Amino acid sequence: MSDSIRVRHAEPVDAAGLYALFSEAEAYGGTLQPPFPSQAAWERVLADPPRHMVQLVAIDADGCLAGAAGFEVFSNPRRRHAANLGMAVAKRRRGQGIGTRLLQSVIETAERWHGVRRLELEVYTDNAAAIALYERHGFVREGHARGYALRDGAYVDVYLMARLRDRV
Repeated sequence: MSDSIRVRHAEPVDAAGLYALFSEAEAYGGTLQPPFPSQAAWERVLADPPRHMVQLVAIDADGCLAGAAGFEVFSNPRRRHAANLGMAVAKRRRGQGIGTRLLQSVIETAERWHGVRRLELEVYTDNAAAIALYERHGFVREGHARGYALRDGAYVDVYLMARLRDRV
């Protein structure tokens, strides 16, 4: 099914799709995105994206946004070799290889075109599917942060994971 998916850089026309994706409780509940996002905020970000941030989208054969992944390269000179990753797949499209396609695209873009040698992420400890996806792509658990983020009224734990280009 992921053969009909096209991954590309996000454009201003994707604001409505990103708004819809991150309006899903599963998307904002599985990421650090706040609930009830503003479409206007997505329009502003996509109209003038920061140079150190890359936002990719997965578009299906019908032209609908099925998922998104992005990374932010750190600006501190001593951390410019590292970036932080975030991603989400629409609930109705999970289990179809879209996360794999997005993650492969992020890794290739970050490592081959932005000089990223260390790709970092935080993943909730109860998100077994995402953890398995990241591990299949060379990410390893480096830490366990307790009470890391507020989710649905409770502070929950995350694993700190990273992929080091020299070790994959």
